[in-house]
Amino acid sequence: MRRTASSLSFAVFLALTACRPAQQPREDWSGFGRLENVLSWTPEQQLRGYRHMDRIYPTRAIPASQRPFPLADKPEDFSSFRYAVESNTYAVDDFVAHNHVVGLLAIHDGSVVLERYDKGNTRDTRWYSFSVAKSVVSMLVGAAIKDGFIQSLDAKVSDYLPVLKGSAYESVTLRQAMTMSSGVAWNEDYADPHSDIAQTGGSALDRLHYLLRKPRVAPPGTTFNYNTEETNLVGAVLRAAIGNNLSIYLEDKIWGRFGMEDDSNRLLLSEQGAEHGGCCLSATLRDYGRLGLFAIQGGRLGDGSWVLPEGWMNASTTPSVANDGYGLLWWLRPQHAFAAVGIFGQAIYVNPPCRLVIVTHSAWPRATDREFAGHREAFFSAMARWAAERDGGSCLAAAAIP
Repeated sequence: MRRTASSLSFAVFLALTACRPAQQPREDWSGFGRLENVLSWTPEQQLRGYRHMDRIYPTRAIPASQRPFPLADKPEDFSSFRYAVESNTYAVDDFVAHNHVVGLLAIHDGSVVLERYDKGNTRDTRWYSFSVAKSVVSMLVGAAIKDGFIQSLDAKVSDYLPVLKGSAYESVTLRQAMTMSSGVAWNEDYADPHSDIAQTGGSALDRLHYLLRKPRVAPPGTTFNYNTEETNLVGAVLRAAIGNNLSIYLEDKIWGRFGMEDDSNRLLLSEQGAEHGGCCLSATLRDYGRLGLFAIQGGRLGDGSWVLPEGWMNASTTPSVANDGYGLLWWLRPQHAFAAVGIFGQAIYVNPPCRLVIVTHSAWPRATDREFAGHREAFFSAMARWAAERDGGSCLAAAAIP
């Protein structure tokens, strides 16, 4: 049965947030230091904490698939590989060291050609992704549209969450929320302890009510303003629409069906059970790589069936009106590439024409940093050129995205 927006109510959302997750194993973290704010963790805290978020905070588990998508190991010799930043050139090892990379994966033509781990990370390490999870939510919204749970991207978020009526979000569409162009005031400065992103906390309802108090500063759809809490709002719309939580839907639509090899988990907004939409998936390096392959395939499974609507990935990675470098919760890159990006150096770079996926797990000392970001983008571009040379140069001239 297909649902309509009018049949949904905020009562569904309340019921979902009341579902308690399974108890997570707990350890003694008394010597760790302050746990509450991951934005201010020391390098030592980052390495231990990012690997074990399920031992610190409440999470919901996402079990591995019973039929993992195969990744062939075909390592290439990258000893002569170089990327350039300004007038200097760097090797793969330089990139790993300079950018505090703890996991690096490159998949070309469906095979792993480069895989590195550092600082104690291994192939089994689940790593905290921060805003990489936003792009996963984008995929789940596409799945919900295909399943008939969400009417369209032009539906108002208040159609699914009536509590938003009367607030600055009453007329905001799902498309505008997903392109970060709601026009509602928000400060995402990670270094400012008084910013909105630093001040929001508590339960899912606490965070929602925080958003309800924010004023409008621009007409919807006209101004780009990055807002993590707004993607939590998209997650709330998704939960209300599907009548279930994000983790189970991710397992049903992608994790289990496409074939993720390892268990993962998603951080909860509170112990009542509502997951973050704007961040906080923890998974292994190779399973993030599989997400990139799923995107390259346009949201299709190995048997050719569609999980996402046909053309969804193309629409998701088309420049938005408010920012030509941002789509539907995806960052856009040259040569029809796109990326899921998280603070402190997390990324999934996807280049469909070159059939290339690159994943970085990192522990930058700062949430955002132009120098580290510059090295990362230069590395990605050089890897795309490497893939093009391997293919005879044709992929960088391709114009279509599956």
